[in-house]
Amino acid sequence: MSFYEDHVFPFFLDVATRPFRRDRERLVAQARGRVLEIGVGTGANLQYYTAAATEVVGLEPSAAMLVDADSRARALAGPTRFTFVQGGAEALPFPDESFDTVVACLVFCTIPDFEDAAREAHRVLRPGGELLFFEHVAHPAAGVRRWQERLNPLWRKLACGCNLNRDTANVFRRAGFAFTEFEAFEHPAVPAVAGAIIRGRARR
Repeated sequence: MSFYEDHVFPFFLDVATRPFRRDRERLVAQARGRVLEIGVGTGANLQYYTAAATEVVGLEPSAAMLVDADSRARALAGPTRFTFVQGGAEALPFPDESFDTVVACLVFCTIPDFEDAAREAHRVLRPGGELLFFEHVAHPAAGVRRWQERLNPLWRKLACGCNLNRDTANVFRRAGFAFTEFEAFEHPAVPAVAGAIIRGRARR
């Protein structure tokens, strides 16, 4: 990782995701049992896990971000329920059917091979386990989508691999998930090019 990715971008990431704070809190509070959060980053979501999440494993490719996540976890009640693993979501280092919940919060936009990551999330969930997701995606309006396509190369460089134009809902479907709750909307707190959101729950 570069100095920018390790030390500059994490600060901007935390600032950029603040408009989604209440959305993230609602999402994470639904997690139950043994939980895997994909792309835990600096641990901004850790404070929102309730006691129903008995164990939380945070996966993150950036070692520098994991240092921050671990520091945040140690400041919370029950810090021993949080553990962190450095790695990518395309090849999860966990056995089949080993989690009750997988949390994906503003991360599938960035994973290089997000098709593989969705299949891996499905693999590590126990039968009946849930994927909880909150993701920004390609905008349904053709005009906005054209701007997403134009801006995406620059955006991807500045945002360390984040893409504006992914069809994440269909990636989840192809991985075998069945949506039990699904909402697609434009978030009022961010520009339209990054404001098309999907959120909900999907069962393995």
